[in-house]
Parts: sequence; structure tokens; C-alpha cells
Amino acid sequence: MTPAAIEMLGFAAAMLTSLCWLPHAWQTIHTRDTHAISLWTQGLFALGTALWLGYGIQILSWPVIAANALTLLLVLLIITMKLRFG
Repeated sequence: MTPAAIEMLGFAAAMLTSLCWLPHAWQTIHTRDTHAISLWTQGLFALGTALWLGYGIQILSWPVIAANALTLLLVLLIITMKLRFG
């Protein structure tokens, strides 16, 4: 595989794993129902995602940066909704 093909593979994987959070975030925003969401789990996931983002920035890997920036944004949105609507 060429380096460009490997990078595209990384972007495809990154977008698929990040976009899977979009329906969950959308439903949480739409219904404001956060009772079944664990704040601890989401918080730890956000921390892990932030660390992955930092790692991606350090190694300058755009697929890792893009995936974790998008995922972190969506998870922080869910956490915000959890804190606001409990």
C-alpha cells in the first residue's frame, strides 16, 4: 500500500468510528434523556479521547487527530447534556 492509501484507510476508519457517536449525541440533544448515561463512563472516555488527541498531535497523524477531535466534541456534548439534564 502506498503512504497515501494508508492515510486514506486511516481517515476512513477514523470517520466511521467517530461518526458512530453522532446518533447518540443527536438523540440525547433531541430527547434530553440522559438517565441511562453513566457520567463516569463518559468522563473517562472523554479523558482517554483527549489523550489520544494529544498523542495524534504529537505524532502529527491527521487521521488520529480528526477522529479524536470529532469524538471528543460529541462526547463533551453528551456530558454537557448529562450535567444539565441529569
